[in-house]
Amino acid sequence: RRQNQSSVVEFILLGFSNFPELQEQIFGVFLVIYLVTLMGNALIIAAILLDQTLHFPMYLFLQNLSVVEVSFSAAIMPEMLVVLTTKRTTISFVGCFTQTYFIILLGGTECFLLGAMAYDRFAAICHPLTYPMIMSKSVFVKLVMFSWVSGIMVATVTTTWVFSFPFCGPNEINHISCETPAVLELVCADTFLFEIYAFTGTILFILLPFLLILLSYLRILFAILKMPSTTGRQKAFSTCASHVTSVTLFYGTASMTYLLPKSSYSPATKKLISLTYTLLTPLLNPLIYSLRNDEMKRALVKLWQKKVAFQIV
Repeated sequence: RRQNQSSVVEFILLGFSNFPELQEQIFGVFLVIYLVTLMGNALIIAAILLDQTLHFPMYLFLQNLSVVEVSFSAAIMPEMLVVLTTKRTTISFVGCFTQTYFIILLGGTECFLLGAMAYDRFAAICHPLTYPMIMSKSVFVKLVMFSWVSGIMVATVTTTWVFSFPFCGPNEINHISCETPAVLELVCADTFLFEIYAFTGTILFILLPFLLILLSYLRILFAILKMPSTTGRQKAFSTCASHVTSVTLFYGTASMTYLLPKSSYSPATKKLISLTYTLLTPLLNPLIYSLRNDEMKRALVKLWQKKVAFQIV
C-alpha cells in the first residue's frame, strides 16, 4: 500500500553540504562534543549507580536525565557524523522513521524530566520538613514513569502520523537529522490537521513544563532571598541561575522548531536552532547539574579513585 502511495523509499540528508570547505572542521568539533557528551553522561550514570549515598530522588532524576542525553546523542550524532564525511548520505525510510521516533521519544521524556527535577528542588528548598513525604519513593517512581511513558506515547502517535503521509516528490531532507518539521516539508498532502496537533502538543509538552519550571524557580528564588547566610544564598542562586539557563536554552529552541513545524525560518537557521538542543543541551546538562553539586563531585572523585586503585592492583 505504501509503495503505491509513496514513491520515496529512502531520503537524502543534506546536513551541511552547502559548506563543503568546512565539512572537516565541523566533523572534528562535532566528534569531540559527541565523545565528551557520552563520557560525561556515562560517568554520572556510573557514579550514581555505584554510590549508595546518592540513591535518593535528586540524583536518581539526574541519572535518568543522563540516560536520556546519551540516547538522544546516539540517535542523532552518529548519522550526522556520517553525513559530514560523505558527500551524499541516503537514509532508508525505516531508518528515518526510527530516528524521528527516538528524537521525539527522548525529547518528550526530557521535557517532563526537567519539570520533575525542578519540582523536586522546589519541594526540597521550599518545604524541607515535609520533603521526604512530598518526594517519597513512590512519587519519584511515578514521575519518572510518567516522563518515559509520555515520551513513548507522543513519539508513537507523531511518527506514525508523519510517515503515513504520502511522499511523492523530492526526497532531499535539508536538515541535519530526520526531525519532524524537516520530513514534513517533503509530504505531498494537506498537513493542516497535523500542524494543529503539533502546535497543541508543543504547548502541552514544551511550554507547559517550561512555565512550571519557571514558577518552581521563582518560588525557590524567594526562599533563597530569605536565607540568613550570604554565601549560602549566593551558591543557591548561582545553581538556580545555571539550571534556568539550561532549561531556557532547551525549551526555547525546541519550541521554535516544533510550535510551527512549517515555519518560515531559513534551512540554515533551522539547523542552528536544532543543534542547540541536540548538541549543546546533552553536553551542558550533565556539567550544569553535576559540577555545581558537591555530593556529585565527591562521587565522581570516588569513582576515579576506584578506577586508579583497580589499575594499580
